This record gives sequence, C-alpha cells and structure tokens, in this order.
Amino acid sequence: MIRFDSFTLDNGLRVFVHEDPTVQTATINILYDVGSRDEQSNKTGFAHLFEHLMFGGSIHIPSYDEPLQRVGGENNAFTNTDITNYYLTLPADNIETGFWLESDRMLSLSFDPKALEVQRKVVIEEFKQRYLNQPYGDVWLKLRPLAYEVHPYQWATIGKEIRHIEEATMEDVKSFFYAHYLPSNAIMVVAGNVKTEKIRQLSEKWFGPIPSGKKKARNLIMEPPQKGKRILEVKMDVPAAALYKAYHMPGRFDKDFYAADLVSDVLGRGNSSRLYQKLVKETPIFNSLSAFTMGTLDPGLLVISGHVGEGIDLKEAEKALDGVVYDFVETGITDAELEKVKNQALSTLEFGEVEVLNRAMSLAFSALSGDADLVNKEHTLIEEMEGTEINRLAKKILKEAQSSVLYYNMK
Repeated sequence: MIRFDSFTLDNGLRVFVHEDPTVQTATINILYDVGSRDEQSNKTGFAHLFEHLMFGGSIHIPSYDEPLQRVGGENNAFTNTDITNYYLTLPADNIETGFWLESDRMLSLSFDPKALEVQRKVVIEEFKQRYLNQPYGDVWLKLRPLAYEVHPYQWATIGKEIRHIEEATMEDVKSFFYAHYLPSNAIMVVAGNVKTEKIRQLSEKWFGPIPSGKKKARNLIMEPPQKGKRILEVKMDVPAAALYKAYHMPGRFDKDFYAADLVSDVLGRGNSSRLYQKLVKETPIFNSLSAFTMGTLDPGLLVISGHVGEGIDLKEAEKALDGVVYDFVETGITDAELEKVKNQALSTLEFGEVEVLNRAMSLAFSALSGDADLVNKEHTLIEEMEGTEINRLAKKILKEAQSSVLYYNMK
C-alpha cells in the first residue's frame, strides 16, 4: 500500500506526497505528459531531445548537475512514447535544492545555442550507436511502422530518422517546450522522509509563481482495426536470424490491459512459459523466445520475439510458434498457469515498491490515469483475475489478421 496526500497548485501542477520516515532521503519525480506520440511526423525525436536539453541549463541555473551533486544528490530521466519523466534523489534535509532546480527548468530553459548543439550531437550519436550500428538495433525502426499506419506510435522515441534532429531549429525547440513543459501538463511526486505540509509550502514557494501556460490539445489519429496480416522481410548483418510477431492489444489504462498482460506472461514470461517449454526446450527451434506487452497508453502491442537456431527457416519457425499460440487460444489457461502468472505479476509489483523512487514513479504514472489510487488497486485487479478473462483476451488479441511479422534474416 502506497499512502499519499495530494493537492493542486493554482497553475495546475498536481502534487502528490508519499511520506516514508524510515528512510533518510527524499525523491522528487516530475512526470510531463508528453512523449514521442505528441510529435509531428516530420519533426520526430523532439521529446527525447528535450530529455537531454533539460539538463543543459535553465533560465537562472547554468549547470543542473553541479549544485545537486554538492548536496549529495543524483538524478536521471527517461522518455518513451507517452511520457517524459525526470527524477532526483537527495538527503531529505537538502530537499529545497531539488525544488529550486526543478522549478527553474520548468519555468524556462536557457535556450543556449551551444547547449542545443551539444545535445544534438549526443542524440545523433546515440541514434547511430544504439539503433543503426548495433545488431538488431533497428528492429523497432522497422516493426513500428509495420504495425502502425497512422498513429504516431509508428516511430520510435529516438525518432524516425537522424535528419529530424539535425534540422531542429531553436524556434522548433522553444515551440515544443512552451507547448508541453507546463505546470498544467505535469505531475510532481515527492516521496521519502518528508512532511506534506512542508512540501505544500515548498511547492507554493518554488512552483506557484510559474505561469500555467496553455496546454496543447492532443488530437491524435487513432489506429484503425487491422484487417490483414502484414509482413516485412529483411536481411541484415546479424549473428542469428530473428522473428518478431506483434498483435494489437488494449492500452495501459484500459480495463482489459491486465488480462492481456497475463496472456503474454503465459506465452512467454520465463523458462516455464509455453513458448519456451515447447520451442526452446522440447523442440529446439528457437535459441531464445519471449513475449511481452509494450504498455503504451493508447492501444499497444503484444510482441513475441526470438532468435532461431542455425539453419532454421523463419517462416517454418513462425508456423511452430503459431501452433503454440493457437493451441493456447483454443484450450485456454490452466489453473496452474493462472496461479503462476498472477504470482509473478504480484511479485513484480511488490518488488517495485521496495525503493522509494520506484514508489514515486508508480504513483506519478497512476495519477496520469486520472486515478492516482490505481497504484494500490493493481494488486487486487491481478489477484481477482479469472481464467475466463484471460481466455477472452487471448481470443480477442491473438488473431492472424491483426498480426505484423518481421522476418529478420542473416545476410
């Protein structure tokens, strides 16, 4: 159970406080409701670029890291298709330094041309190293546009192509910042050895004066139902051929998400899963094989991926995979499997609540749903999940007509 208090500033900033007197640290987690799905198709990679720019100096503070490190703090951030999340941890006695730093960069970046050039080079190098010059690095650059034809999930968080970052202007950067990095578009969670009333005072002092700004309306084009299997076959310089098969599924805050997530667990979570047992252990067609859900806010993907053994044809491997998948659809989950996957999911949730930082992140993400207490309801939703619900979702999701398959062959 994650207990919390909450309040909202006049400028729209939603603040949540989770008190934990058993630790000596404090965490500030700020979630901005902006990800790569909010980009224009001809200007992608901006949300990720901003993750870097936010550390490049704000309007009154030329260096973010230096004052934080002086008081014993550390920080990081991540961006995905839906959110951009910044977090710091420091001794609880020094928490006001965190408020000072975070409020200044929410107020405005420095918009220093040198900082833009430095971070532009960093992002371009990351694009090359992680996505272009690494085996299987470009999988998502290929699979996303195969599975999505109109929704902005069709490009990866890094962006569609390097050119979009290369050509980003300072005007582009300022426009993106003032459209999305607003108090009214943010959720702040403060957790650790703190008191709610003190956090309220600090929030009013440091964040209260920031103008709320005008939140940009989100008018995304929703992906229409897929009505036919899609296939892409490529040949790349990789050590083993690989197969990636994706099926459309409900979004993260949909009532059916948990059942869909457990469908993926039955199929491919760990060495006791159906796919691993049948196609890695019993009949060694694949060297590795797993299934997972993307967990995106808008309808996402359940993905099965694996590397095949030497000399194995990918299309034959897919037939074997389909045999396991469709047997599950027809026969349904067993009582033993239901207990196993529920225990796995509950253990993951409980492990995630050990660290204060993880609790802060989970609380912020749940608040994004409109129901912050979802962070505590998830346990019950999983515990009460019945096999009939999992079977229903398996039949709904695992349809050949709504699958997208990437055959990633060796050269």
